[in-house]
Amino acid sequence: MRRITAILSMIAICAIVLVSCKDKENHKNDTALEQGDHKHGPDGKHPDGDRKGPPHGGDRKGPPKGGSPEQIKTLEEIGGYNIGDVATDFSLKNVDGTMVSLASIKNAKGYIVTFTCNECPFAKLYEDRLIALHNTYAPQGYAVIAINPNSPENEKEGYAAMQARAKEKGFPFVYLVDEGQKIYPQYGAVRTPHVFVLDKDRKVQYIGAIDDNSKSPEDVKVKYVEDAIKALEAGKKPTVTLTKAIGCPVKANRG
Repeated sequence: MRRITAILSMIAICAIVLVSCKDKENHKNDTALEQGDHKHGPDGKHPDGDRKGPPHGGDRKGPPKGGSPEQIKTLEEIGGYNIGDVATDFSLKNVDGTMVSLASIKNAKGYIVTFTCNECPFAKLYEDRLIALHNTYAPQGYAVIAINPNSPENEKEGYAAMQARAKEKGFPFVYLVDEGQKIYPQYGAVRTPHVFVLDKDRKVQYIGAIDDNSKSPEDVKVKYVEDAIKALEAGKKPTVTLTKAIGCPVKANRG
């Protein structure tokens, strides 16, 4: 009887040891999964092959789909105006049907030439700020001259759409169509919006972004265009003359 009891005790001890070992193995596997140690599948290979970096579906960093909204090319690569160049005048059709040139703007002490459009999210974010700039500085001689450089092949950017957008937003400034897309390459505008501040002699004094925060006007720390105008009003050169434009690429005619 004692022998049978001893055998049963041994069997029970072995069972306990086996269960304990199994629990430890399961815990090890669970811990490995929690820590992301799942680089190899049942065949010994990485589930994504030899792919490095985060697995599919992970947090992907870098520019969003469509590329960065920041201007990439330098002024030399773009081939437009440089600081100090004299801008050539133009005659473009406004949304009210009249033809507008820089020379036609009375009592001008400078010009806020802004290439913008109807549909770009960045352009839309800046519409209210452009309205405020014009309302503040046009009476001082610095009017906003907005030009749509995009191809009219896109109905949402065509002349009728421009008229509708100007009416909807109540633009107090002229909104001109770059017919034939001849003016924006002269300036070197590559994004919407892209701003060129000219002095009274049409010399380019500032090129780039309107301010340093496209998404949130409340968080703007540097107002590049406004600072440039204040400098010109004081008879000085702007401290900052060049920044990278932030916005959508200008859409050229496919033909």
